[in-house]
Amino acid sequence: MPKDNSIKSVLIIGSGPIVIGQACEFDYAGSQSARSIREEGIEVILINSNPATIMTDPSMADHIYLLPLTTKSIIQILKAHPQIDAVLPTMGGQTALNLCLEADEKGIWADFGVKLIGVDVNAINITEDREQFKQLLRKLECHLRPQKSVLLTFAVKKLHRNLVSRWLYVHPLL
Repeated sequence: MPKDNSIKSVLIIGSGPIVIGQACEFDYAGSQSARSIREEGIEVILINSNPATIMTDPSMADHIYLLPLTTKSIIQILKAHPQIDAVLPTMGGQTALNLCLEADEKGIWADFGVKLIGVDVNAINITEDREQFKQLLRKLECHLRPQKSVLLTFAVKKLHRNLVSRWLYVHPLL
């Protein structure tokens, strides 16, 4: 993808609190994206509520905000940095995507003239809705495997033996 020379300053939304052993990929992705963006000469402003991450190291971004991941914090940052051209929410996982959607619904991005990069609101909405996502996959002619609900670990093993040549996706029931 060619560089968008109109972008001079990017806000990266971090993932917030993470459990040890989980979601470290968001910290890695966020820190690497911040480094890459800065290497392109673009200013990086980062918000994350979790100080125990690599992405909040002072060398990762031009400005780092350790604030709650809320629209109030986003507005505070956008007021302090009116030069922000774009927001990159995809490096913060579900937390950042949800915050991005909330900010969009409140008109914050439009009010401050900030565009989303890396994803658009419609794509987030489609992937959040299982039925819409399934319809998109069908439209793209992606073959969908039969779905099974499994509640117990031994049932997962038995199901997997029966579906050896297929992908098995196990999603915890919440």
